[in-house]
Amino acid sequence: MNELELLKKLIREFEGCHLKAYYCPAGVLTIGWGATGAGIYPHTRWTQEQADARLDKDAKRFLSGTKAMFPAATGGLLVALADFAYNLGFGNLKSSTLRRKVLAGDLVAAKKQFRRWVYGRNKNGGMTKLNGLIRRREAEVSLF
Repeated sequence: MNELELLKKLIREFEGCHLKAYYCPAGVLTIGWGATGAGIYPHTRWTQEQADARLDKDAKRFLSGTKAMFPAATGGLLVALADFAYNLGFGNLKSSTLRRKVLAGDLVAAKKQFRRWVYGRNKNGGMTKLNGLIRRREAEVSLF
């Protein structure tokens, strides 16, 4: 399976597909396979075809953006980092200790850093470990 298809598989597995906009645990308006951003409003609805087309476009964008941040990354490591960025954003990846560890070639420490990103906001505004994020980070780590 090529990198793009593997990334889309991970995204589908962990995001699920919602054809009506909703707020994710981080409070971000989301639709389709975890799509966010411009043009998504509380009453937005998509067809399955729209969700799939957006996933294809976003997966390509996240792979290329991640490759720009990590020029030497390929295969599973690139996909793991791209999925992380898809889930948490390029900004979080760019400023993370995870990025510094990968760029330094310390993949043992990088795996530990992936596992730190498993918290989401709870209804009281605090942070809670989310089982879905724990599973996602382990899936990412297993790729490299």
